[in-house]
Amino acid sequence: MNRWIGLIIRFVVSALVLLVIGWLLPGIRVSGFAGALIAAAVIALLGYLVETIFGDRISPQRRGIVGFITSAVVIYVAQFIIPAYLSVNVLGAILAALVIGVVDTFVPTALR
Repeated sequence: MNRWIGLIIRFVVSALVLLVIGWLLPGIRVSGFAGALIAAAVIALLGYLVETIFGDRISPQRRGIVGFITSAVVIYVAQFIIPAYLSVNVLGAILAALVIGVVDTFVPTALR
């Protein structure tokens, strides 16, 4: 039960981060809190698929340039899966990956 609560909290925090990023940064648009929740789920799923296919050395959760680039690509690709909820250009994806990386540095993410 605690794992489910932690997972829900993780998605809510991710959605809030996406909303703030969409509000502050140029090149990224998120359609409301429900859209941010959907975008957070799609980004998490894409990140999981990338990690499963290529191994954890290229994981978006890894620190470093490869993880950063992978995270930006995952965010950029997510817009094609859910275009009604997320719109992002290349600069927006790079800036979002940077902000998310900084947030992940300070917010514990033991559920990954």
